[in-house]
Amino acid sequence: MLKIYAIGDIHGCSRTFNSLLIKELKINKRDKVYCLGDYIDRGPDSKGVIDIILDLRRKGYQIHTLRGNHEQMFMDSINNKQEFQKWINNGGNFTMKSFNIQSYKDLSPQYKQFFRNTKYYIHKNNFLFVHAGFNVDNENIFEDKQFMLWKRGFSLNNNELYMKRIIHGHTPISINSIINSAKTQVINIDNGCVFKKYKYLGSLVAINLTENIIIKTRNID
Repeated sequence: MLKIYAIGDIHGCSRTFNSLLIKELKINKRDKVYCLGDYIDRGPDSKGVIDIILDLRRKGYQIHTLRGNHEQMFMDSINNKQEFQKWINNGGNFTMKSFNIQSYKDLSPQYKQFFRNTKYYIHKNNFLFVHAGFNVDNENIFEDKQFMLWKRGFSLNNNELYMKRIIHGHTPISINSIINSAKTQVINIDNGCVFKKYKYLGSLVAINLTENIIIKTRNID
């Protein structure tokens, strides 16, 4: 049976990401996997996370990638010193070490293409996948890209979202809160995988939307 999965913020935890995909989800080429952004920064192996996704795609797996605020900061870091420092302050130094680079400009073309091709949102059937959320005060909720990458918390007073299930990450919450949100229209699946020293955080979480089941893997990076 075809399954639809969404996976929360990975933040350079490549071993945990691989374990979730292979050991827990046991994905096959019929499944659709939506990664909600923030593949890089803070964790030890940002390059490894991207390499896993690119390798699976080459093998024919259906891995769809959203853009997170950390990907945007990485791309914007070449604009000026302020943008570069903003990225570094949010864990960009770990990404530079992982890729063995000094700047986004140093990335090879395949990685630049990966980042450029990430989506701000994906609308599939009755699901809306996004990193952070939607600006429902806009007449066109899909117009505010800054909101989709950065905003924490949003309401649902918009007809565009009627009968849609919104799956997002960006804001770390406890696993119990994730399980509770899976029963609602807006589902946050970010358990702060990279923050493993905190009691209620530190797992990479996926949701099987076909069966509405939460699956988690404790950070092993």
